[in-house]
Amino acid sequence: MSLKSHDAPPTGGAAACPAGPHMMDPDLLRDPFGGYGRLREQDPVVHGRFVDGTPVWFVTRYDDVRAALRDPRFVNTPSHVPGEKGADPREGMMELLKVPEHLRGYLLGSILDSDPPDHPRLRRLVTRAFAARRVLDLRQDIERIADRLLAELPHREEDGTVDLLEHFAYPLSITVICELVGIPAADLGRWREWGGDLVSMRPERLQHSFPVMIDYCHELIERRRAALKDDLLSELIRAQDDDGGRLSDVEMVTMILTLVLAGHETSAHLIGNGTAALLTHPDQLALLRKDPALLPRAVHELMRWCGSVHVARLRYATEDLELAGTPIARGDAVQLVLVSANFDPRHYSDPDRLDITRQQEGQAENHVGFGHGIHYCLGATLARQEGEAAFVKLLEHYPDLALADEAAELDRARLPGSWRLNSLRLRLRP
Repeated sequence: MSLKSHDAPPTGGAAACPAGPHMMDPDLLRDPFGGYGRLREQDPVVHGRFVDGTPVWFVTRYDDVRAALRDPRFVNTPSHVPGEKGADPREGMMELLKVPEHLRGYLLGSILDSDPPDHPRLRRLVTRAFAARRVLDLRQDIERIADRLLAELPHREEDGTVDLLEHFAYPLSITVICELVGIPAADLGRWREWGGDLVSMRPERLQHSFPVMIDYCHELIERRRAALKDDLLSELIRAQDDDGGRLSDVEMVTMILTLVLAGHETSAHLIGNGTAALLTHPDQLALLRKDPALLPRAVHELMRWCGSVHVARLRYATEDLELAGTPIARGDAVQLVLVSANFDPRHYSDPDRLDITRQQEGQAENHVGFGHGIHYCLGATLARQEGEAAFVKLLEHYPDLALADEAAELDRARLPGSWRLNSLRLRLRP
């Protein structure tokens, strides 16, 4: 059964808009699968508007998205475009969110927005913490946290239902990433609140919480500097000392924000979206129950089919070039659309169908849910481990788990470039 019939409202008409699609079009927010899918079938590259109304090229097909993700002629920081002397186009988004001017560098200067040579320098500093072997060693800890949270779920029930996002997916993902980074357990609730403010894109919330978040990170760095531990934050401090201060305190704070906020949000919504998908596809759930060895492949398919991140960061052309037959001028912004690439019928057979056996064992990753190229998701291995642990433990604790609401009534946020639930109410037993 396809997403359209089971987990999304009726399709609308972003592609039909004469002026070109706008990321804030109501129909595109309500049904990004159908909307971006129509753009993909209209043209491989479509001119439209970004969230703040500025011009952008939407790149929609799998091969073109992958090619652009690894193309060094595109950069993430507009000022790195040769000859670019104008205002940073991303400042419009900062104005929209009412981020204080002196704090904007913490959002615009993250590893997600960096380019060589800064990007490899920053990535090297945290690669060891996210190395596959180290993350695999965390599996028992992740399962321990999952067991504890799942055992507490019956105490969280109201009217026979429990919110899986509120009481399992979010607590699991934020506990894991905060332990890895070195955030005190007593502060997890604050980070959960700050993350919600940031992704809400509501200026009235963000303008108050963001300065507090920045101050907290600077204070935490100073406390940890005086008493180093075995965590990522301590490793960053050691690296700063060993590297003659090339890693600034601002870069360190930005790294903490990126790892904690991006890390727990995407993992939590992989668990939420994935659970909803499995419960609305009993044939796939039965396959997974019968053969738990399918879990790694199932997580990849869920990332393809219902991953929460639908678009990559904006990229900017450093020269006049051609992409999929479309001329792109130097300085033009390009929006690579992951969701339309992941449903491209040129690359997938029957792409609308959820099929947890789709990716063959041992096959290279067959989707762009985690990105591609130098900005491939740093925490991809950790996210997969959390997803696998969450699904196996959830089914182990509650074999009769069921949705409390009809699929069409699931409470979804309408945020540009994102696919996430506000809540996921479940019944733990018949």
